[in-house]
Amino acid sequence: MSLPRTPSFRLEGRRALVTGGSRGIGLGCAMALAEAGAHVVIAARGAEAVTAAVADIAGAGYAAEGITLDVTDQAAVRDALKGLGRLDILCNSAGLARHSPALKTLPEDYDAVMDVNVRAAYFLAVGAAHSMQESGGGSIIQISSQMGHVGGIDRAVYCATKHAVEGMTKAMAIEWGPRNIRVNTICPTFIRTPLTEPTFNDPDKRAWIESKIKLPRVAEVEDIMGAVLFLAGDASAMVTGASIRVDGGWTAG
Repeated sequence: MSLPRTPSFRLEGRRALVTGGSRGIGLGCAMALAEAGAHVVIAARGAEAVTAAVADIAGAGYAAEGITLDVTDQAAVRDALKGLGRLDILCNSAGLARHSPALKTLPEDYDAVMDVNVRAAYFLAVGAAHSMQESGGGSIIQISSQMGHVGGIDRAVYCATKHAVEGMTKAMAIEWGPRNIRVNTICPTFIRTPLTEPTFNDPDKRAWIESKIKLPRVAEVEDIMGAVLFLAGDASAMVTGASIRVDGGWTAG
C-alpha cells in the first residue's frame, strides 16, 4: 500500500515579501516564513524599524533583507516588485485604523484608512500576481481582521475596509486560480502588540475583548504564525478564496 504523505511546510527556495513587516503581526509573519526557509523581504515605511527587524532575523540565522516602502505609493510599489525579481509569497500586513463613532467620521480619516487597507492592498495583490504568473504561481496572504466578518462599535470605517478585503480576495482567487495563484486572508482578533497595549491596559476595553473571545486568554503574535506558514506553502495547495479566523471564537457567536 502506498501511504499518503503530509505536504511539506518548508519554504526553501522561495522568496517572500512581507509588508508592514517591521513590527507586531507583520514581524511575526516575516519570522514564521524565514524560520521555514524562505528568503524574506521586509517592507515598511520606517527605515530604522526595517533595518532593526532585518538585523534581528538575520542575526537568528535566517535569510532576510529590507526595503523602505509606502504601500500607498503605487509607483514605488511597482518599482519595488520589479526589483525583487521572483516572488512566491506576498504577506500584506500593512494596515491602518482610525476609530470613531460613525456619526463623527471625518472624511480625511475615511480616505486615509481606505487608501491603506483597500486601495493599497488591492494594487499590491495585483502587482504580486503579475510577478507570480511569470514564475508559475504563488500565494497571496492578506492580513484582514475578524472585523471583516462582524461589526464593531466605533469601527464602521475599519469594518468597511476589511469586509472589502474579504470580498476582493474571493474575486481574485476565482480569477487567478487558473494561473496557480492562491489568494487568502487571515483574520486575527485583537493581538497583544506594543500598538494594542493601551487597549489591553484599559479595564473596560479588555473586559469587552475577553467577553468576545471564547478561549481562556487573549491572542499573542505567535498565534498568527502557524496560519501564515500554512497558507504560504504546499500544505495549503488547494486552499484559495478562504479566510482563516484566528479569533479565539469571536465570530462563532
